Parts: sequence; C-alpha cells; structure tokens
Amino acid sequence: MINLDFLPSRQLGWYLTKLFVTRTFAVLVLLVIVLMALDLLGESGKILRVEGNGEAELWRYVSLRVPLLVQRFLPFSALLGTLIALASLNQNSEVVAMKSAGLSAHQILAPMLIASIALAGVAFAFNEVVAVDSNRTVTAWSDNDYEPLRAESGVQSNVWVRSGDDFAQAKLVMGRGSDVRLRHVTVFEREDNRLARIVKAESAVQAAGGWRLENVSTYDADMNFARRLPSLDALPGVTPDRFNLAKVRADEQDVVELKHSIADLEAAGRPTDEVRAGYWHKFSGPLSVVLMPLLAAIAAFGLARSGQVLLRAAAGMALGFTYFVVDNLSLALGNAGAYPGWLAAWAPLLLFFLIGEAILIRSEE
Repeated sequence: MINLDFLPSRQLGWYLTKLFVTRTFAVLVLLVIVLMALDLLGESGKILRVEGNGEAELWRYVSLRVPLLVQRFLPFSALLGTLIALASLNQNSEVVAMKSAGLSAHQILAPMLIASIALAGVAFAFNEVVAVDSNRTVTAWSDNDYEPLRAESGVQSNVWVRSGDDFAQAKLVMGRGSDVRLRHVTVFEREDNRLARIVKAESAVQAAGGWRLENVSTYDADMNFARRLPSLDALPGVTPDRFNLAKVRADEQDVVELKHSIADLEAAGRPTDEVRAGYWHKFSGPLSVVLMPLLAAIAAFGLARSGQVLLRAAAGMALGFTYFVVDNLSLALGNAGAYPGWLAAWAPLLLFFLIGEAILIRSEE
C-alpha cells in the first residue's frame, strides 16, 4: 500500500520549519548589515559632497539599498541557512533518529520545502512592491550625482536616443506619453561623421514636432565658440516614447509595467530578448529559494561519525553557488538572444532541481 502521508508529525514539522526560517533570516540579516555598511562607506562621501545633503540623505540611501540587498541575497541566505540547520541536525544525530523512526529523506525535507515555497511567494511580492521602486529611485538618484530628486514612479536615468546622425542623452526622464519631461539633456550634433556642436540644457519639454530646451549652453566645434541661450528648439521628430523605450530594465519595472513595455517595444519594432528574459526571471528568481533545501540536503544525510559533515556542507554550498553562476550565465545568453527568454530563466532551475533530486534519491539508497 502506498504511503500518502508525506509530511512528518506536526511537532517535528514545526521544528524543522522553525530551524529553516530562523537560520535563513539570521544569515540574511547578517549579510545585509555587513554589505550595507561596506556599501555606505563607499557612497557616503558622494552623498555628503552635495550641498544640503546630510544624515537624512544617508538614511534615505540605506532605506533604498536594503530592499535591493534583501532581494539579491535571500536565495544565498536560504542556502546557507539550510546548510547550517541540516549540518547541525546531522552532527547531533537527529537525522539518524528521524530515519530510524521510518522517515524518508523527502519527508525530512518536506517542511523546509513547504516553508521555502511560502518564502518564495513573499519574496516575489516584496520584489514587485518594494524592490522595483527602490531600484528605480536609487539608480536615478545616483545617476543624478545624489542631488535632490523628486520622487516619481516613471523616472528613468541615463537614457540615450539617436536622431539621424545626432545623439541625445537625458540624465533623467520623468513621466510617460504626453507628460514626459527631461532633465540634464545633452545633444551631440554631428555633420559628415564628425562632432559639430554640443548642446546642453537643464531641462526639456515637448514642443511642436520636437523638444524645447531650457537654460541652454552650446559649444560650436568649428568656431570654437560657446554661448548661452534661454531656450532652443531641438530633436525634431523625436517622439516621447523614444525616451521611454530607449532604456527598459526589467529590475526597474513590475510585472504589469514590464508586460506593457514589451508590447510597446514589439509595436515599435525594437528587440525584446533582454526584456523577455528579465520578465520570466521575475518568476524563476524567487523560486530559487525553493531549490536551496534540495541542493543543501547533501549536508544532512550520511553518518556524522564518518567525519565528513563539513565536507558535505562544503559540497552543498558549492552546488548552490554553481546554480547561481549557471543562472547568471543563462540569463546573459538569453539577454543576447542566444535562446528564448523563458528558457534562459527556467532552464537552470529545472536542471538543478533534477540534480538535487538525483542526489537525494542516491542518499536514500
């Protein structure tokens, strides 16, 4: 008769779940504190260099960077937390006691896997609600050299657009559609494949058939002459969507926004390989948390008296870090269009799930 009771007892299930969750969050807090301190040491000088910035801006930077560190290192924390929990269980012969009671390796890991699924759901919601907005804001703020920046949901930074032979760079692009506004604009005008004039403006708004630049300074390369103008019309025929679609980053848009951006890029005949890979990775990335208990399981099974607990833990850590390397490589290939975005996002997850299952089955045998 098939045993359908996959989970261990409720008390043992809560015990294993608590071990997994507490160790994971302990490692995550430690990593975030250390990495945030190092990051702040490197950026605090740039922030305080701007007149008017002080302690409040430092704390604002911390509040924007912490969600990004949580997003990036939660899977690492799940891996290390699981390794710590399983190695401790093995070292104290608790795994032997559970297997002696008739529990299989899958049953021992089941509570951790269920907890990791819930954690992956929380991570996905956190990434979409908090991390996306933090990433967009801190990127725009740093590209603006940490000068005061009004918070807007549609802000993009360091956007380049080509108009004929000319190039235009906007440090900040705010709004969408007819509400697009540009700040710190530089236009590089070329003639016969050489730079003829550089036009810089503090801001730009849409005008009939182009853009009206405000507070303009120009430099003529032929005459070696510079002058200032209150305003200047430039970039004829450049529509607002050119700036919106020039730099679409998956980590700065939520799933709904990104899906609309993909549709807009397709309608404009622009490549979408990189954006599609990022779109699918929004789903597969948080699910990597579910994979960590499976990859770390090698640390749990095997006799503690054999003296190989540390070696097994190191093998589990190496296996987990190999997954992250393969995942980043696959995503890079997907961004380059080497194969479809959905395959780039999901293939490493499926591959290492099969590897983890094979190791776990081998351990049971």
